[in-house]
Amino acid sequence: MKVVVVGASGTIGSKAVRFLEREGRDVIVASRKTGVNALTGEGLDEAFDGADAIIDVTNFGSFGIGDTLGLFKQAGTNLLSSARRHNVAHYISLSVVGVESLVENDYFRAKLVQENLIRASGVPHTIVRSTQFFESLSGIVGSAADDGVIQVPPIRIQPVAGDEAAALIAKLVAEEPRETVVEIGGPESADLLDLAAELMTITEDARPLTEHPGAEYFGISVRREGLLPTLPAALGKLTYHDWLSRTVFA
Repeated sequence: MKVVVVGASGTIGSKAVRFLEREGRDVIVASRKTGVNALTGEGLDEAFDGADAIIDVTNFGSFGIGDTLGLFKQAGTNLLSSARRHNVAHYISLSVVGVESLVENDYFRAKLVQENLIRASGVPHTIVRSTQFFESLSGIVGSAADDGVIQVPPIRIQPVAGDEAAALIAKLVAEEPRETVVEIGGPESADLLDLAAELMTITEDARPLTEHPGAEYFGISVRREGLLPTLPAALGKLTYHDWLSRTVFA
């Protein structure tokens, strides 16, 4: 089975490549480093020729910065057009749990538009919505800094290890397209405040930490359980506590 991983140089893409290679798949690493550019279309047809499955973990822009929506639209159009031309049997794309309630943020709105492009394309697909990755918790905490104080919103999240998320995504290549959304997450949910406190303790971050009802998540208000999976989810096994201990003291 030939599998193309688009965005293979990123955190989840590189992990998915390693998992697929261990499974004996014929993996094509597609990124700008290998001459494949989703934004311009360069190298896509060559990479997709004969492909059985595509894993799309491309990522453009950042939260509220730049023309994120335009970048996702352009890349999505190019990727899906090439997938149609080459009759790709399964297009797997990574999205975000709860994305439909996060559209006031440019980045999350772009991810929902990306999903809609896939649904409308006619390409057999599975859209994978993931909770936050353990690797992103430090960025989430950092984004909550306000005048030297970390103020997090009163929300619960169910983060997952990047390795386990990538493995769950990669396993889908052997399955039939779901033609719908599937969700993945970690083994347990927790208050963001508690996860932030554990991270800051183990990294010796002495900044004051508080939970504030008016605090926002990347510039938007979120319901307390708005970032938790709502569908039956594939769950990782590694807890944040164990992952953090292994990472910091490795």
